[in-house]
Amino acid sequence: MSRGTLSRGRSPVRDALPNGVVTLVQENRTTPAVAINATFRAGSILEPFALPGLAYLTGLVIDHGSLTCPAEKIAEVLDDRGVSLRVGVTRHTFSLACTCLADDFDDVLALVGEIARRPVFPEVEIEKRRAEAITNVGQDADNPAVRAIEGVLDLLYGPEHPYARPAKGTVASLEAMHRADLVAFHARHLVPAALRLAIVGDVEAWHAIDAVPKHFSGWQGPDPEPDVVPPPPPATRKSRRVEMPGKSQADIAYGFTAIRRLDPRYYAYWFMNTILGQFGLGGRLAENIREEQGMAYDAFSSFDGTVGEGPLLIRAGVDPVNVTRALAAIDREVDRMRRDGPTPVEVEETRASLIGSIPRLLETNESIAEFLQLCEQFELGVDYDRRLPSLLQQVTLEEVRAAAAELLDINRASFAVAGP
Repeated sequence: MSRGTLSRGRSPVRDALPNGVVTLVQENRTTPAVAINATFRAGSILEPFALPGLAYLTGLVIDHGSLTCPAEKIAEVLDDRGVSLRVGVTRHTFSLACTCLADDFDDVLALVGEIARRPVFPEVEIEKRRAEAITNVGQDADNPAVRAIEGVLDLLYGPEHPYARPAKGTVASLEAMHRADLVAFHARHLVPAALRLAIVGDVEAWHAIDAVPKHFSGWQGPDPEPDVVPPPPPATRKSRRVEMPGKSQADIAYGFTAIRRLDPRYYAYWFMNTILGQFGLGGRLAENIREEQGMAYDAFSSFDGTVGEGPLLIRAGVDPVNVTRALAAIDREVDRMRRDGPTPVEVEETRASLIGSIPRLLETNESIAEFLQLCEQFELGVDYDRRLPSLLQQVTLEEVRAAAAELLDINRASFAVAGP
């Protein structure tokens, strides 16, 4: 077992069962509640290529019936305790999370274990959730923001790359899925050695550690399949227009393929993105495009360094008549950052802001559990919150300028516009 120093409460405790299940516990006595976050290293990247959306549909059905608890019983147990179970699926994770009263911790942990280990995927529930998934896909197809993001990811990564595939799948792929596909995905990927349990709140750490084997030991499965991410194709400038008649707004998604989370340049890229499109009300992009020129309803950027080379995306929602001007303004702002880099004042203000925001990452039991999962996923250590300020203090102006010069070449940017 290893201990760390999270900012609130006592030091976290880490334990591993012989079957590979890892438990991370952080005591926090401020409220009589406990957050349980069970996350598997198994997301949509592990789906069969022909079945995009399989992980998503599995997530919609998994809590609707197990070997010992039919769907109605699961709903009753959760409702009686005022618990809402949230199932989330990303490219690289599959999670079940909830918060319960401290007195209900043992019962709720047992139920989470039952759902994770022994779902039965009833046909009737699959059909209900399939209809729900198809409705959600249809709503996305009518959303200019979603269509623009999907378009730019396809340009950046190519249709063969898992990061470009629609996370919720397509109507055709969802209709083609059978119960056996969900069962196989669960059996192959939601396995004990891929599971990390984060437990945070009003519970004695060693009580939580002792409770986990009651529900998760004796469970065997294959070794986790590594989520190997192929590199993106060489970057060239590409564009796409997605016509959506009748829409009053056009959405722009403009971006680059960036770096992995464990790349040593990650913190410099974090600074650069914050200055470009995150600081304050939206960084330089919002100051120029929205505030000064009044062309956009919103303008900002996001940076997703993950297992693979995640994207840096710039987003803007504009009046359709301003699309060309807004794209030119984005080009100018991006190119200015590449050529000149940030100012010393911008770097120091960003440093202070990022360091000052660390406590907000740990404000609730749920956010602490998510932070512990991040630390475990990328092997950052349970003391990462204590080391993070020092890591941010070490970032130099020259490193941030180098990050901008490396990435922000408008001749290697791709963009998609969705709207009328």
